[in-house]
Amino acid sequence: MTALFPFDNSYARLPGRFFGRVVPTAVEAPRLVRLNRALAVDLGLDPDRLESPEGVDVLAGRRVPEGAEPLAAAYAGHQFGQFVPQLGDGRAILLGEVVGRDGHRRDIQLKGSGPTPFSRQGDGRAALGPVLREYLVSEAMHALGIPTTRALAAVTTGERVIRETVLPGAVLTRVASSHIRVGSFQFFAARGDVEGLRALADHAIARHDPEAARADNPYRALLDGVIRRQAELVARWLTVGFIHGVMNTDNMSIAGETIDYGPCAFLDTYDPATAFSSIDRHGRYAYGNQPRIALWNLTRLAEALLPLLSDDETQAVAEAEAALTGFAGQFEAAYHGGLNRKLGLATTRDGDPALAGDLLKTMAENEADFTLTFRRLGEAAPGPDGEPDPAAVEAVRSLFIDPTAFDRWAEGWRRRLEEEAGDAAARRQIMRAANPAFIPRNHRVEEMIAAAVERQDFASFETLLMVLARPYDDQPDFAQYAEPPEGGGRGYRTFCGT
Repeated sequence: MTALFPFDNSYARLPGRFFGRVVPTAVEAPRLVRLNRALAVDLGLDPDRLESPEGVDVLAGRRVPEGAEPLAAAYAGHQFGQFVPQLGDGRAILLGEVVGRDGHRRDIQLKGSGPTPFSRQGDGRAALGPVLREYLVSEAMHALGIPTTRALAAVTTGERVIRETVLPGAVLTRVASSHIRVGSFQFFAARGDVEGLRALADHAIARHDPEAARADNPYRALLDGVIRRQAELVARWLTVGFIHGVMNTDNMSIAGETIDYGPCAFLDTYDPATAFSSIDRHGRYAYGNQPRIALWNLTRLAEALLPLLSDDETQAVAEAEAALTGFAGQFEAAYHGGLNRKLGLATTRDGDPALAGDLLKTMAENEADFTLTFRRLGEAAPGPDGEPDPAAVEAVRSLFIDPTAFDRWAEGWRRRLEEEAGDAAARRQIMRAANPAFIPRNHRVEEMIAAAVERQDFASFETLLMVLARPYDDQPDFAQYAEPPEGGGRGYRTFCGT
């Protein structure tokens, strides 16, 4: 019989100081909550075998599959601006890597599978709530078209974990292009381990930026690639109202994927100062701060890479600064391009950023819902006769405390639309494809978690997954899942759940 996972483990072939070898801790009574069958097929795996008792044992960490080389990766990181020289995978174990049907290599990692050498006296376990949150939100982000880690499976362990209270335990099987972080490079830089730094950079180039190997300065090309991917990723976050919640450097993937869904959340009422995370007491990682923090994190990466950028320190700093200078333009291009699509603009004019900025300012002043405003805006655009549907316009206006504030903004928007070629139907399609009807509304996520944790009821988890798999489609039977919470979500708090 073929192996359950056709592993080919490149990271495990790096020097031993890159990780600690550790096997998952067996659990009492694993039970499959959900397998992502479509993802399994994409990875070249057999979903029926993964759902079998043998497969569930592997997904729970109860059995190590053939070909696996379990390890916990070492990394450092800045946590809320404070540097910690050694963090590492404290509750996650990388089983190995598979090459999917598309030819891309991906990590298979278990989260919540027991203590590792980096657990720092933690139990290495995960509670059911955070596992379901990451499964749901990461798959929703994928459906929204945003680069992200994926969820292959969620299982309960039959055991309890102790946090503020006693909670049911669970394990998430996470799939990622890699788990190399900004903090991975910081780990070696902090130790003055240039040999390790170079080995990691060469591995990252081979895995994520193979064209960089042909550049005059491959390590500068690697840095350029990470900067570009992060600029585009954070811009995409902003266009759907996503707040990561804990953008520490150890939570920033060099692959340009959203990773580590802890206290993440989505905007309801638009306010750029929104920070839902209970541990982000000063709003460092607030919605509107995310581009600035991304650049701050990338600056830490550039600092770590200095010994590789040039043997001459002055030249190395110049290379790093030149690379970092590119972030602003790349972010602005991606962000304003995304806003233009949300406004139905297929071309670019000098005044477009101001037009979008004025709308966002008006939304903030009038406590308008971020997702609903943009979704309904598409229906309120002028039709084939050049006139908007009055009912659609009223649906947008009703989201504003002062509807006339929207009216004043909309006059300029409609004049701008008159400068666009193409018909009204095509414009509406552009806007529908850029403005989701459904996001993981925070109150719905909390209801789902409560049902699962308190009553072992996973029906709402399945329903949310089904709805969020088609975020840009009208789904009249599930219209309630598009509605914001009472009070616009103010006062909502998220927790890491670790």
